[in-house]
Amino acid sequence: MVPRSGLAAVSAALLAMNRQLEVRDVLQTIVTSARELLGAEYAALGVPDDHGGFAQFVVAGVSEEEWEAIGPLPRQHGILAAMLHEATPQRLADVRKDPRFGGWPSAHPKMADFLGMPIADGEEVLGALFLANKPRCSGRRAAYKAVERAERPAADERPCAFTEDDEELLRRLAQHAAIALTNARLYERSRELTIAGERARIGHELHDAVSQKLFSLRLTAQAAAALVDRDPARAKAELHEVARLSAEAVDELRAAVVEMRPAALDEDGLVATLRTQAQVLDRAHTAEVTFECDGVRALPAAQEEALLRVAQEALHNALRHADAAHVELALVRRGPGAVLAVTDDGTGFDPGAVRSSGRHLGLVSMRDRAAGVGGRLTVQSEPAKGTVVEMEVPGG
Repeated sequence: MVPRSGLAAVSAALLAMNRQLEVRDVLQTIVTSARELLGAEYAALGVPDDHGGFAQFVVAGVSEEEWEAIGPLPRQHGILAAMLHEATPQRLADVRKDPRFGGWPSAHPKMADFLGMPIADGEEVLGALFLANKPRCSGRRAAYKAVERAERPAADERPCAFTEDDEELLRRLAQHAAIALTNARLYERSRELTIAGERARIGHELHDAVSQKLFSLRLTAQAAAALVDRDPARAKAELHEVARLSAEAVDELRAAVVEMRPAALDEDGLVATLRTQAQVLDRAHTAEVTFECDGVRALPAAQEEALLRVAQEALHNALRHADAAHVELALVRRGPGAVLAVTDDGTGFDPGAVRSSGRHLGLVSMRDRAAGVGGRLTVQSEPAKGTVVEMEVPGG
């Protein structure tokens, strides 16, 4: 039975899980809550894919540097596979002594006491949640220094630090986690359908509005061509109308595009989308295009979209106008937020001269996008010295 002092913690954990709407936020909340409730040093949750790996894998108790050093995500094998395929909990005094243990990368933290629980919705296993290293005395890391020392009793001579009560508590937590995760998936699916419907609506409106403008544009241009010899004044007036209709068509096209959130962001997230775009541009252009990411995971949807749009505009300028040989796209964490930088070694320009000439190179649009999400945009450039476009957002 959970002690009275622990009931508030359990209640807080359940409330935290059910406040989240994004799947990845729900996963992180589950892991963090389980680790704190049961006093474990490490916690992790893997959501399986259909190819023997994990579609998502979140951890608690591991720093960003340690996580990067560990390397690729684990596969579905050993104890993780048992929880996923047999849907059974696993409580072990030393996971390394279990015959199913298959080792881990050299940078992986050392684990002994292990408690794993499948997260299931009916017969469907949604994920595998596990905890490791429950201290037997004060000071978590101090307690586990003894794991590697010979004087510590062997695993088969001591019980697991995780108790039956811990297992029951984790079971209950996993049941609520399944509900929260299912609700989050339903929410995301509903949002995807809404976005798809909105894209279809915008597409129809775009087709109707722009088609009408282009039809008028064509007729006006034909009239101007017919009048150019016999009535130059009227022909000139018709050409002014052609210019006006063209500007309206461009404005309506831009307005429709701004409304549409890129599908890749919803499906893959910002980091994967930027990486893919860099790879595509690298293949399509003679310039070398590279992408680096450091410590950035998820950001609010509006910020991710703004960062992507600014990256696209800056990349377009570098590749189409700057005659760059190398273009570097980088996304790095800064405090709770992130910084996007697009750096090229192209011809560069004088920002002041660009403003005075009326040419903007998309700078006004990029600044508006940054300001719209509480961020800021800076542009550093000189003729023959390349350009750096940097956008910083504050985070969620």
